[in-house]
Amino acid sequence: MKVFLVEDAPLLRERLHAMLAAVPGVEVSGEAASAAEAIRGILAARPDAVVLDLQLAEGSGFDVMRALEREGLRAAVFVLSNYTADPYRRLAERLGAAGFFDKTHEFERVRDAIARRAAH
Repeated sequence: MKVFLVEDAPLLRERLHAMLAAVPGVEVSGEAASAAEAIRGILAARPDAVVLDLQLAEGSGFDVMRALEREGLRAAVFVLSNYTADPYRRLAERLGAAGFFDKTHEFERVRDAIARRAAH
């Protein structure tokens, strides 16, 4: 299972990479810090899943989700963000998020969600 990481904080991106690369059957196929870089990278890599922060260096995770929808990419998108209020969750769900996790309290749960998907 190929997973693409979209996170603007380098240390968090490294932590995510290490955490997900340790999951059997998971390969981190790319990383990005901005919306434009993420869209280009995801469309090139065609991953099975994307771990996506909402607040990026340039643009937002919602920009990425809208672009992937326009392109017809069917990757499972798991949002991992500090912006966890209901309006953000609802918009992410409307845009097709497979999961939504609070970066502060549910960081490891994104690994569990990816592991479950990789096992199928």
